Amino acid sequence: MKPIRLRADVLAGLTTSFALLPECIAFALVAHLNPLMGLYGAFIICTLTALFGGRPGMVSGAAGSMAVVIVALVVQHGAQYLLATVLLSGLIMMAFGLLRLGKLVRMVPHPVMLGFVNGLAIIIALAQLEHFKSGEQWLSGTPLYLMTGLVLLTMAIVYILPRLTRSVPPALVAILGVGLLVYLLGLPTRTLGDMAHIAGGLPTFALPDIPWTLDTLRIIAPYAILMALVGLLETLLTLNLTDEITETRGYPDRECVALGAANVVSGAFGGMGGCAMIGQTVINLSSGGRGRLSGVVAGVLILLFILFLSPLIERIPLAALVGVMFVVSQQTFAWASLRVLNKVPLNDVLVIIAVTTITVFTDLATAVLCGIIIAALNFAWQQARELYADEHLEADGSKLYRLHGTLFFASTTPFLNQFDPASDPQRVTLDCRHLSFVDYSAIAALKTLRERYAKAGKQLQVFHLSERCKKLLKRAGVDHD
Repeated sequence: MKPIRLRADVLAGLTTSFALLPECIAFALVAHLNPLMGLYGAFIICTLTALFGGRPGMVSGAAGSMAVVIVALVVQHGAQYLLATVLLSGLIMMAFGLLRLGKLVRMVPHPVMLGFVNGLAIIIALAQLEHFKSGEQWLSGTPLYLMTGLVLLTMAIVYILPRLTRSVPPALVAILGVGLLVYLLGLPTRTLGDMAHIAGGLPTFALPDIPWTLDTLRIIAPYAILMALVGLLETLLTLNLTDEITETRGYPDRECVALGAANVVSGAFGGMGGCAMIGQTVINLSSGGRGRLSGVVAGVLILLFILFLSPLIERIPLAALVGVMFVVSQQTFAWASLRVLNKVPLNDVLVIIAVTTITVFTDLATAVLCGIIIAALNFAWQQARELYADEHLEADGSKLYRLHGTLFFASTTPFLNQFDPASDPQRVTLDCRHLSFVDYSAIAALKTLRERYAKAGKQLQVFHLSERCKKLLKRAGVDHD
């Protein structure tokens, strides 16, 4: 590795580690867990996915999208059941990757990707507003003015520094600079230590202390499946985004296997489950992190913070971290999606808005699923409308229909409406050179058409079927001669 690349990855990893700390602590608190569980999960998952995953430069950790889905489990059954759930969800992720199902991410349309990115950008920004509270009350007076001023100063450094020099990550300079300013001036503002104390020891191996019975499996299985689904979705979509930013190609199946293995290890060592984190990934990439080393440095530093550096790290002002995350939110949001709203089809606009809204108010899995369903229904509707037939009377008095389009469940009615068995001549020919049969509904429609002509006492012949269509008809026992 070249010295310049090595330096860039190390500095990017250092910057990313600072951004991981408050997020992982906050997500652990949301899930009613000890903050150290979030940090242990971040260390293990970030390091292992960086080493063995299929997408260098992408950062994984204890993600909020996965923390939200297990709150009820922790409240009802405790942290030990969560650890067992993390183990099982990791095995599901590994199976997903080993079965090479990562390619299914191709089924996610671009408007859904835009909605996913925009929704997560909004979530990142909204999550920072919690730091403007003291308990349940919003800050006011001097604390509010000081917090706001430091946040704006941090954002200004991140935006302005790249115009002066690109030798160091602007986010790192902003965090350290604002932290030093607060320390030297003795400014009374909240620090990372006010969220939680992060001092601790090495994570230790211990299987979850639960009864290993079918009853336990029935409790954890639904949560494990949901965690795996959310984690895989966020990881694969973030991988696609990272591919676009870096103009390189990742390996989704390998990433799924590595993420699953990392979750299994995390659960066995007392850590939360996790997946790719889009905010921290953007910070890593914008700071120059492109190789595996950047993720490894970020993960290992989390452990060093816990073991040795907690007194220093806990002095980092929350305002500096909040400012960086606001910039990340702004950079993550696909502003181009707003500029094209009046240039793309209305259905794509609806998908972008729907996925963005559902992501913010529910969860990522629901949002992406709804987006895919909306896009698929629209595609089916458009394809159904494109089916048509050219009619031509032959010299011998027969009638020829030349069919164009795709015959499937949504286009069977338009297909049958093209014909008039009662008025057609005795001999009718269907030229299917430009017609594709897709599903059983298509076969049933052709069978129905044959029966209608037979009932009218007329002959229907079908020509120029593709080999695939012939196989479909033969398998269904429908004569195509």
